[in-house]
Amino acid sequence: MTAKITSAICAFIAFGLICFGQAGTPAQPQPNKETAVTQHARGTFDVKLTPQSTGDKEQPALARYSLEKQFHGDLEGTSKGEMLSAGSAKSSGGYVAMERVTGTIAGHSGTFALQHSGVMTKGAPQLTITVVPDSGTGQLAGLSGTLTLEIKDGKHYYDLEYALPASK
Repeated sequence: MTAKITSAICAFIAFGLICFGQAGTPAQPQPNKETAVTQHARGTFDVKLTPQSTGDKEQPALARYSLEKQFHGDLEGTSKGEMLSAGSAKSSGGYVAMERVTGTIAGHSGTFALQHSGVMTKGAPQLTITVVPDSGTGQLAGLSGTLTLEIKDGKHYYDLEYALPASK
């Protein structure tokens, strides 16, 4: 990939993360069959995106990244994942990502997966980040919910609206 194309894709992703983080349209969490109470975990996170090869030099508009996050606040933990994006540095494009989070929420520890789907159409962003159903392990088994992102003054914020099955 040429440096100019790589730079354009990185600019698109940075622009998309900023826009998507400021205006997501999350789906509502689906409560488990057992009684669950919806709660919020809020805080900040640091993110590192590392470009990876797509293996296809004929499709320079496609980009692949590994991602790593460190969560602070009500969710304390880390995540690792993969992201694919398509589009230009102009005003339209999209990305999908999957990440595995390892951490603690309200004293409950374990892992869970997040699925991202983001589209920007002529500058209008839509972003959905959902807890993958039945992906929770340990004390986070049965976790459901959605995560929204916001970027203010260069700092990343999250709000995880979630439900856990009631303790038996």
